[in-house]
Amino acid sequence: MPIRQLSETMINQIAAGEVIERPASVVKELVENALDAGASRIEVVTAGGGLNLIRVTDDGSGIPEQELALAIARHCTSKLSDSIHDIRSLGFRGEALPSIGSVARLSIRSRTAGGDSAAEIGTDGGRVSAVKPAAANRGTTVEVRDLFFATPARLKFMKGERAESSATSDVVKRIAIAFPAVRFTLAGADRSTLELPATSDTPQGRLARVAQVMGKDFPDNAIAIDAAREGVHLAGHVSIPSYTRANALQQYAYVNGRPVRDKLIAGAIRGAFADVLPRDRHAVTVLFLSLDPSTVDVNVHPAKADVRFRDPGLVRGLIVGAIREALAGAGIRAATTGAAGMMAAFRPGAAPYSHPGPANGHRSYEAAYRASGGFDPLRSAQRPLDMGEARAPLNGFAENEQAAFDTGPLASADVRAGMAEPPEAMLGMVLGAARAQVHENYIVAQTRDSLVIVDQHAAHERLVYEALKNALHSRAVPSQMLLLPEIVDLPEDDAERLAMHSETLAKFGLGLERFGPGAVAVRETPSMLGETNVQQLVRDLADEIADNDTVETLKERLDRIAATMACHGSVRSGRLLKAEEMNALLRQMEATPGSGTCNHGRPTYIELKLADIERLFGRR
Repeated sequence: MPIRQLSETMINQIAAGEVIERPASVVKELVENALDAGASRIEVVTAGGGLNLIRVTDDGSGIPEQELALAIARHCTSKLSDSIHDIRSLGFRGEALPSIGSVARLSIRSRTAGGDSAAEIGTDGGRVSAVKPAAANRGTTVEVRDLFFATPARLKFMKGERAESSATSDVVKRIAIAFPAVRFTLAGADRSTLELPATSDTPQGRLARVAQVMGKDFPDNAIAIDAAREGVHLAGHVSIPSYTRANALQQYAYVNGRPVRDKLIAGAIRGAFADVLPRDRHAVTVLFLSLDPSTVDVNVHPAKADVRFRDPGLVRGLIVGAIREALAGAGIRAATTGAAGMMAAFRPGAAPYSHPGPANGHRSYEAAYRASGGFDPLRSAQRPLDMGEARAPLNGFAENEQAAFDTGPLASADVRAGMAEPPEAMLGMVLGAARAQVHENYIVAQTRDSLVIVDQHAAHERLVYEALKNALHSRAVPSQMLLLPEIVDLPEDDAERLAMHSETLAKFGLGLERFGPGAVAVRETPSMLGETNVQQLVRDLADEIADNDTVETLKERLDRIAATMACHGSVRSGRLLKAEEMNALLRQMEATPGSGTCNHGRPTYIELKLADIERLFGRR
């Protein structure tokens, strides 16, 4: 077949295959265009999951009538300066509108602030119509109908209407977090309306927008991040270790205001929380990276979801260091959702009667109540345990009967913390004063306004682990000399990278050096590892250095050994503790970063506020 020039329509359809994957991709491109136009209000309407209709309306600067034809022409844009390395807008490629118009029915109606009237242009599967007058307010309305009608094969790869609607919602929410001063509305017959009122472009306003998107629980369980290094600034919020999710969908990252899904950032977040989260749980994060546009390449993929940093090691180190420092500085905090779980567990089961008595004066309820025979305390689900059989009336407070409960050990408590009132200062501590040890494993403590239950084994395990880590990383890790050096064959690039990091590896007890052009000789390994697969360890390190320019693999292996040692060396369940020992453990927890979770990511304590307890007893 001879080489020939493709038609303009075919070129646009090929580009659409890269840029327009699904209806959510169309919404992303159109909303980004509206933001680049300076819009303060954006309304998105969809139907049929976005396949039948997508309409995006904004109050931005609008498109002049004489530029409408250029707007739907390929590689025409108003956002790009003379340099591709200085991109300060969300869009810049000039491909979105012609790509959409080549696979759908597209119409654009726009009016500038100084224009006397609006103008409209449309395309139908790549066929462009003439510009004509229209009626519209200031701003732009872009309407996309019958998406992929010109390429029906793409429709076979679309998911159900609900899945496409959900993907569109996620795109709008992800963009809205980065622009808190803009009002977003997402509506349509295929969804419930989502409204995100505008806040302010301040840290408080951003957090308010995050609460709109992620729920009101997140601000109460979040830690602020603010750090900078060598021209890179990181801000945002991360969840405390005890507030997690089953997947990473609620990890939002932005580079110069652009939403991205970058594996380097995701890996840095995972590394920062490695010590405090279980393997199957994920932190909730909203992070904003700001840096010189010339040091980050956003032109990696047509969808602009991936970025490439000039210095990835700097970015990763900043994220890991900032999050770990914030976690350490936040002290000990319990997730507010833990109290909700306790509240649900403490609530009694449903009563056997649908209505316990006349409460609102309605005759139907009163009749049903009388017909049921009224309230019977002997049959009540909330009756005391000793009311199952009839008893003779008691005089006074039945002191003789109650005296039996005042002698001998309590059935539910193993150790009493003492009858003397604890010092007032101790009640003001985060974990308060120990009152009892229950079931030989749980410490019950009291603060001024809450009840705290501590898992003594999990708590002490974290304390021992942190002490071991500090001892491990405060000096060079002891190493053991191999009787014969282990020669590891590697690609020359990997061998060179390992040699460049040899000094850092030596601090962790791994001594290696170049052995010819494509190999390294390992002479020492960390003593803590014992007998280890040196070949696999070195190859894993080479892969990580190639990906992230770090040697975290070796550090993580040493930390895992320290975690195992801490688990076996901590206070075991079933050990009775004196009041002084319990209070000492509480004080150590308050002074140790990350002590809200154990090495395996489980919570070490749960706090129930006095107000919640009063609600359980109907006092509030």
